[in-house]
Amino acid sequence: MNGTEIRVEVAPELHLFVPAARRAGATALGTDGVSTLGHVIESLGVPLTEVGALVVDGREVPVSHIPRAGESVTVRPVARPQHVPGAPLRFLLDVHLGTLARRLRLLGVDTAYESTDIGDPALAARSAAEQRVMLSRDRGLLRRRELWAGAYVYSTRPDDQLQDVLDRFAPELRPWTRCTACNGLLRQATKEEVADQLKGGTQRSYDVFAQCTSCGRAYWKGAHHEQLEAVVERALSTRTHGS
Repeated sequence: MNGTEIRVEVAPELHLFVPAARRAGATALGTDGVSTLGHVIESLGVPLTEVGALVVDGREVPVSHIPRAGESVTVRPVARPQHVPGAPLRFLLDVHLGTLARRLRLLGVDTAYESTDIGDPALAARSAAEQRVMLSRDRGLLRRRELWAGAYVYSTRPDDQLQDVLDRFAPELRPWTRCTACNGLLRQATKEEVADQLKGGTQRSYDVFAQCTSCGRAYWKGAHHEQLEAVVERALSTRTHGS
C-alpha cells in the first residue's frame, strides 16, 4: 500500500495522550492515504472528545478530512467553556467517578452515575439514549461512536476533577437541590415527614429538613455539613472570579 506522509503537531494540553516522541512540535507521520484525519488522530491515542479544531495548512478541517501527502496538521484542544448543542447539559459518570458524581449533584448539576460496572456498550448506549455527556478516564469508552458526547477526566483527585469539569462545561450551579445518592430533586420537608429516618439526637437537634422526591432520602445540616459547605463555596467562588 502506498503511504502518505504528513506532519502532525499536538497541542501541549493533549500531550499526555501521545508518545513522548510526539511532544516536541511537528513530527512526521505515515498514513494509508484513505483513513480520515479523525481516525489518524485517534490512532495516536488522542480521543476525539478532547480535540477542538483540526487545522491543516492554516485552515480548519472536519474530522472526515482525508490527509494528503505533505500536509501539516495542528491538533488543538477543546475550547473552554465547551458548549454541547442539542440537549440540556447533563452528565453520565462511570463506576470509577463516584465522588465526582456526588459533588456535581451537591452543586445541583444533573448527574447520572453507574455504581456498578455495566460495561462500555451499555454506558455508551445510555449516554446516547439520555443525551448525556459521558465523563470517564477510560479512553476506549470515549472512542465509542454511539456516545452522545464525552469528556476525559484528567485528574485522579476529586477536587481537581470537579474544578476541571466546572471549568470545561460551565454548568449552571444550583447547590442543595439534588439528592447526592440518586440525583433526584429535593423538596423542603417537615420533621414529621422524615421522622422514620431520624435518630433521637437528630430529632432533638435539627428542625430544617429536605427530602428527595425520587428515593425519599432525608437531608439535614448534620456533622458533615461544613465539609460539604466548603465544596459548594469553593465552586461558587471560582465561578464568580472566573466570570
